[in-house]
Order: sequence, then structure tokens, then C-alpha cells
Amino acid sequence: MTKPTIGFLPLYIELYDKVVPQRKPQMQENADRIAREMERIGCNVVQAPICRLKAEVQQAMDLFQSSKVEAIVTLHLAYSPSLESAEFLASSNIPLILLDTTPDYDFNFGADTSKKIMGNHGIHGVQDLANLMVRNEKPFVIVAGHWQHSNVIDEKLKQAIEAARMASKFRNARVGLVGKSFPSMGDFQVPFQKLSDDFGMEVVSFVDEGLEPSKADVDAEIASDKARFITDEVDPEIHKTSVIAGFKLRKWIADKNLDAFSFCFLDVNRKDGWDTVPFLEASKAMARGTGYAGEGDVLTANLVAALMEIYPSTTFTEMFCPDWQNDQVFLSHMGESNIDLMIPKPNLLSRPYIYSDTGAPAVAYGVMRSGNAILVNLAPIQRGNYRLIACPGQVNAPPNPEPVSCMKGWFKPKKSLPAFLEAYSELAGTHHSAMVYNANINVLKNFAKLMKWDFAEL
Repeated sequence: MTKPTIGFLPLYIELYDKVVPQRKPQMQENADRIAREMERIGCNVVQAPICRLKAEVQQAMDLFQSSKVEAIVTLHLAYSPSLESAEFLASSNIPLILLDTTPDYDFNFGADTSKKIMGNHGIHGVQDLANLMVRNEKPFVIVAGHWQHSNVIDEKLKQAIEAARMASKFRNARVGLVGKSFPSMGDFQVPFQKLSDDFGMEVVSFVDEGLEPSKADVDAEIASDKARFITDEVDPEIHKTSVIAGFKLRKWIADKNLDAFSFCFLDVNRKDGWDTVPFLEASKAMARGTGYAGEGDVLTANLVAALMEIYPSTTFTEMFCPDWQNDQVFLSHMGESNIDLMIPKPNLLSRPYIYSDTGAPAVAYGVMRSGNAILVNLAPIQRGNYRLIACPGQVNAPPNPEPVSCMKGWFKPKKSLPAFLEAYSELAGTHHSAMVYNANINVLKNFAKLMKWDFAEL
């Protein structure tokens, strides 16, 4: 995972430069210290000069835009009046984090308050700015605490930055689509123009441009597959055809600079240049960190890509069948799952195919490994809004899994299965989701907050 690039905006007030100019070096020291703290937790920090006036904030925002920062972190060095910065922050599409901290830890009965007030009274500037952000409907995450004697940097700020990276990824995504959305599946469908208006995401339709691989590329990929999968039962010609189709998809993803993609298997046919459905490449793409969802669901594909920005151990999945006896739900899909999450070694098989005129595909099947995980769903809801539903639980694999002939996984939610399924549908959860291993629920909450989505935890 690459380091996040963060724009750091220290805010101050021109009045103090006029009446107590000798305080400025102390304020710069405070700002530099917080910048070092952000670097310590793994950020590339683009630090703006201390900003007091609108023109200075505008220059800082231009710097952040040109540097392609993934979030802006503000620090009030004193009471910086909100109207010097609010319009720029509210109109920006960059995720916003307000860091509410001060240099000194103590401000108690014995403190020399007259000496400490100047450097420690930024909190009402934070409150002023937060009020303006709420009134202007600009989402933000606020994290408060002492920079040294609390978890505000190492946990709260780090989690907020992770959420901001997800939001930035989601809002700037290019999502590819082969074919159209599956007819009559209504739960995940949102008009592409609305997705563009709501998030800025772009849907790129597939056009066959003759993206055929060389024989050397095909041979090398087949050799790699033989090391990566159990290939005893796969038909060599079907395997080769699947690799060629996968290269076509892979080359398109690279050429179009896509963050995620989806295809509807019904629309993958010979007249459009497909000799088989690229299920195998979808599984490989997720292992490389490219978002994916089936049936033309570009919304969930983008969700998977955003989650993978922080949690590579993520896969597209569906709740297929309830296991009432064991209070868990069986997870599967037609032929796509992140192969890095499968145990034992994935089994590469030739599968009959009857849904279009293409030939049989090669598909990698396995069992989803055990571990703490969160089922994450992004549901379009009433009045054009969205809800992020997070369902913590446990993925359970059989004690001694053998090579399998379909995609298998079992998820045990915290609630009883009947109560879980009832609540999930009452919240409008769709049938396409992401399974995310070892995710932090606070990061997901902040992600929803920055996206202005409802949030529900089951």
C-alpha cells in the first residue's frame, strides 16, 4: 500500500501578527511538529505556509490540488475566523479532516494560564469552522485529543486518513463496464449520470480494439497459472482461451486507467469478440487490487476498489444460501473471487457454459479462508441517498478443506442468522457486497461520513 499524500493546512489569524508578532515562530513550531507526527504515521505531507487570510488559503488549496492530495488536515494554531477558509474548504472535493489539538497537555488549576492561552485556544476556531462546514453541507471528520498524550494521532487521525483515502478513491474512480447491467436486477442499479453527479465517478464502456496478446505472453501466463493453481483437471485449450480473454480485459483496464470494472456474463459473446467469459481474469484482477463486481454492478465494483485502497484482503461476493443450522450464510458467485483469499491452492477447472454463445471458461475455485471480516454493502436508498451497511462477523472455512468445484465461503454474523437477514433487508441491503478481512469499523464509519452516506452496523 502506497503512502497517503496529505495536504496540511495550519490556520492562524492576521490580528495576532499585528499585535503579538513575536508569537509567530512558536506557531510555526507547533505546525511543524504536527507535520512531523503525520510523517511518523506514514504520510507524505504537503505542508502549506501558515494561512491567515482568504488569499493565503486559496494558494494553499491550489497547492493541494496540484499535488493531488487525498485529504486535507487542518490545524487551528489559534482562533482563525472561519470565513477566511470556509468557502474554499466547503467547495473542494478533497476529503476534510479537522485535527483539534494543542501544544500543552495540561490547563488545570495550577497552570500559568496567562502564558498558555495564546498557544492553546484554537478549539473555538475549530468550532467556528465545523459549524460553517455543517451549514454548507461539507462532510468532514473531526479528531480531538492531545497530540502526544492520547490516541489522536496514532489511531483517530490515522483512521480518518484511511477513510479519506477510500473516499478520494471512490470519488475519482474510473469504472469499466463490459456489456450492460443485468436486466431486471434493480437493487444496485443507479443511472450513470447520477453516479457522476453524486460522486464524480466515470463509467467507461468496453470497445473491442483488438487487444490480443502475443504467444509468448500467453505461454508465460499459462506457466504462471500452473504454479498458482491446481491445473490437473482443466482442459488445456479452454485454459488457453480463458487466458487470451483475460489478457484482452487486462490490457483494456490498463489502457483506460481503470480503478474497477464489471461485466454482465449475458453480454459476453462472440459477436463482440469474446471467445469465453473472463471469470478467471476477474479473480486475478481483484488479487492485484482492481475493484470488481458482477452483473454490470459498477457501484459495488467501485466500492470494492475503494475498500482495497486500505484493505487488500477484500473480495466481491454474494450471500447465496442460508445455513440455518449453524447460524451462518453460504457465500459464493458464478466464478469470481479474490484468489489471494482462497484455501487450499485454488482449483482451476473447465466449466460448462450455457448463458451465451461463448465457449466454456476456465474458473479458479477455492474456499474463502477463515478470519475476522466485515461484510460491507453499499445500498441505494430512498430520496436518492445511499447507505453503507457494515456487518462484522467471522468467515469460517472447513477444518480440512479439499480442492473444490465451486466458489465456497461461510460467514457467521454477530446476530443470529434470522435476525441478521431481517435487519439487513430492512436496511435495504443489496445482493452484491464486499467481504473485507481485518477491517476497522471506525474507518468504515468515517468513510460513510465523508461520502455523506447513512451508516448502519449489524
